[in-house]
Amino acid sequence: MDKIKKRDRIEIVYDILKNIQDNQNSIKPTPLMRYSNLSTNSFNEYITELIEKEMIKELRDKKNRKYITLTNKGMEFIEKYKQIRGFIEEFNL
Repeated sequence: MDKIKKRDRIEIVYDILKNIQDNQNSIKPTPLMRYSNLSTNSFNEYITELIEKEMIKELRDKKNRKYITLTNKGMEFIEKYKQIRGFIEEFNL
């Protein structure tokens, strides 16, 4: 029987950042939480951490709706993560 692999912390961070990027770098928190497949508490913890580490930021539009966007640091993380994944796959690790 195949065991379902749980995502590790780095994969979750990548998934959150990649979902923001895939939505033209601007997404509301609720759809992002759904795409990320996390509980509300877990999602809020990750978002808080990513804001503190300056990988994402929250913006509000004229109607005071909240959006989450990537910072340059967040975009850099995505690129570095892809490089690391490529290296791991190249060497079958």
